[in-house]
Amino acid sequence: RQLRQRSLAVLRKEIEPTTTDALARFLPDWQGVGPAAINGGVDRLFEIVSQLQGVPIPASVLERDVLPARLGRYSGRWLDELLSAGEIVWTGEGSLGRDDGKVCLYLRDQARSLVDLPDPAPFQSDEHIRLRETLGQRGACFFRELQGSNDLATLDALWDLVWNGEVTNDSFAALRALTPGKRAASSGAGTTMRRGRPRMSSLTVLGPPKGQGRWSLVARELAMGEFAPPLDTKAAVRASARQVGTERLHAKAAALLERHGVLTREAIRGEGITGGFAGLYPVLKAMEEAGTVRRGYFVTGLGGAQFAVPGAVDRLRAFRETPQQPDVVVLAATDPANAYGIALPWPVKGPQRAAGAYVILVDGLPSAYIEKGGRSLVALQAFDGSWETHVIRALTALVGPEESRTARFRKLVFENFPDELKGLMVDAGFVPTPKGLAKYA
Repeated sequence: RQLRQRSLAVLRKEIEPTTTDALARFLPDWQGVGPAAINGGVDRLFEIVSQLQGVPIPASVLERDVLPARLGRYSGRWLDELLSAGEIVWTGEGSLGRDDGKVCLYLRDQARSLVDLPDPAPFQSDEHIRLRETLGQRGACFFRELQGSNDLATLDALWDLVWNGEVTNDSFAALRALTPGKRAASSGAGTTMRRGRPRMSSLTVLGPPKGQGRWSLVARELAMGEFAPPLDTKAAVRASARQVGTERLHAKAAALLERHGVLTREAIRGEGITGGFAGLYPVLKAMEEAGTVRRGYFVTGLGGAQFAVPGAVDRLRAFRETPQQPDVVVLAATDPANAYGIALPWPVKGPQRAAGAYVILVDGLPSAYIEKGGRSLVALQAFDGSWETHVIRALTALVGPEESRTARFRKLVFENFPDELKGLMVDAGFVPTPKGLAKYA
């Protein structure tokens, strides 16, 4: 009787839902971030893009934080190789002011099912229309083949279409050249990164740096919309529309499951998926009936209907217990591996998933938040002596030479910080300055 009772107790514990802290520890591991990062080259980058398909990531963060966090050593040459070979494609997903914008990466053979064609209505000037017509008639073009009477006007209009998701490029070089590169020592923005809306700084025979590469219409590149082969009958058109709609929902559900492992209503809402959880639920239910996903209540405190890919639940439950050695992970606030602000709420008001901001997780709990520009350090937990030293070590690791894997800043100056951390920060090498506490590489 005792053996049976104990066996049942073990089985019940295995199927009990985990806490949200376990989900926050699981997600970076599932996406290969931090200690789970695998050193690799083009092949590993291809796998990473497969998992990140369709999630908008600021261009300033993608190559500085998101991809290196999963690769250990990262080279932009690998991304350009995949783009020029036609293996992957990127699209713009909206500008962020004049010096940044969100981009999505896709595997080319899956992009047609995942990309949503944008509304061109906001951009209907003569220059926008001319660029669309030229790219539609001629296909991929270099900037000099697109230029009109004024290079500045052409470049501005071209990037309007890029951020609207209408135009893409076979290289990432133009995105890197959006602003002159600056080290964090002068701007607090981390490692060298060129970003933003175009500002004409120099022109070459081949065109401005922000216009390099070959530009093409996303719809034409993926054979979508008006560029897709025409159908003969109305019945064929209706049948094709139904099939395409189902295929697109299935592709989006599969991409979300691959990225999250355990997919919740909150995660779908946090990613801003069109149609929300209700739109994807019929497809997820069909996938469950086909045996490709599991349904259950895996994480307590979240929506009751949760879906997981095979193997994800066991990996999630492996994070149920707090590790003996503290698990410290530093993530860009916008990193898809950061569950806070998407699937989970921030513990305090203020933090946002802003480009240039960082969050430090200690055993899955958000403990500190570095605001964009590195000027403010915000504590996200009560001061109890359990996480403070780990946060300080993480802060010191963020400052270092450019070749350092963990370094994001050459100089980090906190004008605002919790007084409770001042002593630990000074002991770790932060020095008082007129602007605040500073740490130098």
